[in-house]
Amino acid sequence: MKRRRVEVNVGELDRFLEGAMQAPLSEPDYQKISTALHALVEALGKPRSTEKSSAVVGQKTEPGGQSEAGSSQPNGHGRKGAEAFESAQKVEVKHAQLKSGDNCPECPKGKVYVQKEPKALIRIVGQAPMQATVYELERLRCNLCGQIFTAEPPEGVGSDKYDETVGSMVAQLKYGSGMPFNRLEDLERRLGVPLAASTQWEIVEEAADLLKPVHEELIRQAAQGEIFHNDDTSMKVLKLKRPEGDKRTGVFTTGIVSVTSEGNKIALFMTGRQHAGENLGDVLEHRDSGRGRGDTDVRCAVEECTETAGGRGDSAG
Repeated sequence: MKRRRVEVNVGELDRFLEGAMQAPLSEPDYQKISTALHALVEALGKPRSTEKSSAVVGQKTEPGGQSEAGSSQPNGHGRKGAEAFESAQKVEVKHAQLKSGDNCPECPKGKVYVQKEPKALIRIVGQAPMQATVYELERLRCNLCGQIFTAEPPEGVGSDKYDETVGSMVAQLKYGSGMPFNRLEDLERRLGVPLAASTQWEIVEEAADLLKPVHEELIRQAAQGEIFHNDDTSMKVLKLKRPEGDKRTGVFTTGIVSVTSEGNKIALFMTGRQHAGENLGDVLEHRDSGRGRGDTDVRCAVEECTETAGGRGDSAG
């Protein structure tokens, strides 16, 4: 249902209320205040509209026929709102001339008050995924003894060349967005921040150690699932350690999706010489005892899948 449009002049309402302290309200004044109050209650009692406020109460215009944003055309149609930029830096800007409680510059008796929601301006800049800062520490040398004195680095710089956020960003680009290390190396080189592919791997490998407890807990929770989906795809690994006497030549990445009783999905990926049936069997080793016949049925299915694939290294699902 379309919300009715109500024209409200706050200054006029203030004059009505001030006059009511001296004499009873006239019938027209009473109707205006009553209409405004009913419209306020109606607005507070309904879910917040997704429409722009300019479409509901009209857009304020400045001299010259332009809107408050400085344009005669409505802005923002089809674009992301400010609330969508969750990680954006928030900068609070105070009004240069007015503060809450000051007299209104436009009317003699009105006062201005801070609105609950400020006007949002979004400004986006481009930058490299990894940024570098070069600290040039001044050095001084004695002309007699040759001793060199070097300035101390600023507080908070630390001793590590690569910040923890570098590992997170490389992992996100590589494993979250599918950008190869070599492509990221080329991108960073062209942006003036060289970062070799081999260095990226070392940074991510070191950061991955911190996530091992999370990975182990995901495996444990996935093992308690009600439904399992798994499949293999071939994978190239430049150097893979194999057990002595291993005759397999295939290398696979297994994807396992476990659906829990609450309907949540946990996705696991494992790369190595084992195929899907064996990897699923390893996951089910973490399954809690006493979960009914479901674990027996799943175990039989895994063993049958493993025997079918045998030592060929073929995919099993």
